[in-house]
Parts: sequence; structure tokens; C-alpha cells
Amino acid sequence: MGLLEQIKEEMKKAIIGQEKMIDALLIGLITEGHILIEGIPGVAKTTAVKTLGQILNLDFKRIQFTPDLIPSDILGGEIYIIEKDEFRVKKGPIFTNLLLADEINRAPAKVQSALLEAMQERQVTIGEDTFELDKPFLVMATLNPIEEEGVYNLPEAQLDRFLMKVVIEYPDEKEEYQILKLVTLQEGITEDGEKPPQPRQVASKEDILKLKEKLKNIHIDREVEEYIVNLTMATRMPEKFGIPAEYIRLGLSPRATINLYKVSKAVALLNGKDYVSPSDVIAHVKDVFRHRFLVSFHAEAEGITTDHIVDMIIENVPVP
Repeated sequence: MGLLEQIKEEMKKAIIGQEKMIDALLIGLITEGHILIEGIPGVAKTTAVKTLGQILNLDFKRIQFTPDLIPSDILGGEIYIIEKDEFRVKKGPIFTNLLLADEINRAPAKVQSALLEAMQERQVTIGEDTFELDKPFLVMATLNPIEEEGVYNLPEAQLDRFLMKVVIEYPDEKEEYQILKLVTLQEGITEDGEKPPQPRQVASKEDILKLKEKLKNIHIDREVEEYIVNLTMATRMPEKFGIPAEYIRLGLSPRATINLYKVSKAVALLNGKDYVSPSDVIAHVKDVFRHRFLVSFHAEAEGITTDHIVDMIIENVPVP
């Protein structure tokens, strides 16, 4: 069993279902990308990041975003030491390996923007000092889709910093029963003396850094690279690919192409392959694209979402 398979098996001891979220976290780690999760409360988002930290022996911190949060609550700041008549830097929770930014859209833009330097440059500036963040560094931010009051739209610049936006659904009936059984085991209320399986550490940050190096050896044919480019271009020149131009207000940036390329190689690695096939590209194309381009008012009026347009793109762009 490969290292990534071992990690997934350990994750499944604490999380029932949610394969898409688990894969997204692993892809984010090995590609140095950040993950945006949209899902109702109670679908194991916090448990997933916390368990991943336990399995890989990585530091984990959680920030609950609220309207009164200020940038220094995330980054830290300078504090004055009276006895020594000097300022000293107190580092904030951003200094970790795994950061859960819970309900990120509850904080105003200036707070959300405080994450931009850390997410893109892997560094934080406090006063006149700049500090490098430890590697690996992953931000998993969550959005609560059912709240309408007291929430803010994420700036486009910040949305583009996320490698993927993953939408989490309800567990099915079978998974719901397994969740119930797991909870009863954890509470010790079963009669047969069963004990819940506990996730154990199976890797370290050094192993994750080695997997990042392994990505460089994943082969991708020129035809598959052109396929990735065409998927992006279909949002800029939709009519060329038989998609109504009036549906798209703003197409994808080159960062979408780059990120889909990285994700495709990571998917191949997760599947135990040393080459990328078109199916690896398609596996997470919605997650890479859905938060990066804007549908038109005409499309919204017809109930057309970004996911619908990505479906059209997948159907109309020729597969090599």
C-alpha cells in the first residue's frame, strides 16, 4: 500500500464518506494549494483537517471568522514590553501547518485579505519584519451556504488563491448509519465491548515534501496539456466550443490552467499512476473552475450556474 493510500485509510477511521474532501486535502498538501469547502455545518470539515494533522504529525489551528475579527487576530502583531522598553512580535495562529479558516465569509474583506500574502507568498509581514511560514502550509477555508445575514462575499483576488472549491453534500443513508455507529463507539455505549479505530501517525512533513518532489516525475503528454488549455479557453471563447457566449461574463485566468495542470498530476499520483490521462483532468475540473469565472446576469436569470457551464465545457471540448 502506498503512502497516500495509507493516509486515506487512516482518515477513514474518523471520517465516514466525504472522499472528495479527503482527496482535496491531500491534493492541496502535495501541490501547495489551498482548499475552499462549501457545506452545511456538521459534515466533518473540522474533523478532517484535525485528523490529517494527527496522521502527519502537523500543527493544526482553527480560526472562527466573525464580523469583529481584525487582521492581527490572524497574523499576530507587535506588543510593547514595558520592563524592557521594546516591542516584541507575537505570532498569530497563521503560523501553523494546517489552518482551518471556519466560515471565512463572516469576516469583512480587510480580514480576508490578511490571508493573501500568507496563501500566495508563504510568508507573513508584521511591522517591519517578514517571517517565513513552515512547510507544508495549507489553508482550508469553509463557507456556510445557508446563511444570508452577516456574511460577506470573498474578494475575487482571494477566491483565485484557492486551488479548488469543493462542495460537500449530505452523507447517504448507509454513510449516515456508519456515522451513528462510529459515534456510539466513541461514546463507549455499545454492549459488545467494541472500541473505535483510532487514526495513527503514518507519515511526517518530510514525507509530504517528498511527495511534492514525486509530482515532478508524473508524465503528461502534449495532447493532454492542450486539452487542459482548451478547457480553460472554452470560458474565454465559448462560441468556438459551441457554448452560448451570453452565459459567461468573465472567463478564466491563466492561474486556472496552471492549477488544473497541478491537480491533474496530483490525481494521477493519488491513483498510483506515473502519467496523466484525460480522466485525471476531468476528476476535479469543476472544483478548480467553479469559483474562478463569472456567469452573466442572463445565465443567472435562466438558472445556469458555473457548474452547468463546466458540464457544457466537458461535453463540448474534444477529449484526446
